[in-house]
Amino acid sequence: MSVDFKYIEIQDKEVFDRFFREDPPQISELTFTNLFIWDHRYHPHWVEREGCLLIIFKPEGSPPFGLQPVGAGDKRLALDLLSRELGNSSPRVQICRVSEEFVNKYVGPDLYSSVLDRENSDYVYSAQDLIRLSGRRYHRKKNQLNQFLKNYRFEYRELDMDLVGSFLDMQERWCQIKKCIEDPGLLSEDYAVYQALNYYKELGFLGGAIEIDSRIEAFALGELLNSNTAVIHIEKANPEINGLHSAITQLFCSKAWSDMEYINMEQDLGIEGLRKAKKSYYPHHMVNKYNILKK
Repeated sequence: MSVDFKYIEIQDKEVFDRFFREDPPQISELTFTNLFIWDHRYHPHWVEREGCLLIIFKPEGSPPFGLQPVGAGDKRLALDLLSRELGNSSPRVQICRVSEEFVNKYVGPDLYSSVLDRENSDYVYSAQDLIRLSGRRYHRKKNQLNQFLKNYRFEYRELDMDLVGSFLDMQERWCQIKKCIEDPGLLSEDYAVYQALNYYKELGFLGGAIEIDSRIEAFALGELLNSNTAVIHIEKANPEINGLHSAITQLFCSKAWSDMEYINMEQDLGIEGLRKAKKSYYPHHMVNKYNILKK
């Protein structure tokens, strides 16, 4: 790389957080936690230029691509610099997961083409909808929750250092049930969960769990995305316990994020089952993302 990009490390969190405070993100990728825990898959590199944070992903076996520049500086200049840098290592200059707002403000149609990336667009929900589950459209979710509450004695636990090991144990059991070893996507996610929990103290996100018979059976991990939105990065529940997934969603939102207006539940990745599950909670809106290519 001609510009002095560096690989992301845990000690870089303060720099990233500063840029995200200056320029609060709308897309789920733009938190330090998300970038750091998926480093094994995307190999993110970064540099400060033009008053912005420039990020390039270098996944193994695929061409590198950039994320939208972040910060209070000159985003048009930063975008051009990022494009030139990508052009030094790949004939196909692509910047991905770009918010619609960024496209409309900073992407010149004479220089770039923009294509909607539906598979990576984020589902955003009213926090109170997820907490209250009110009305006919949430009738099924409310029934699932009530059945769980009726049939199980449980305790809601907030993640702390003493519970990290129990969260990791639950993740291991979940992976055994789902046969992560046979699915590259689930195996990659498994690493991300371990990365998140092993660096829980440094990353500073929130976690919540449901404990049944002294064993963690579901957990969720999330953090603030911007002033009115929380993002849930990871949510896992023992699939053999009816209603548990509905319960961890409702409890985590009510216990951790009741003061938020919105909850971002990230993307469906084009996976039909995941898309159906996310639609079943009736998103308030989507945060559309685009791939932009240099003409």
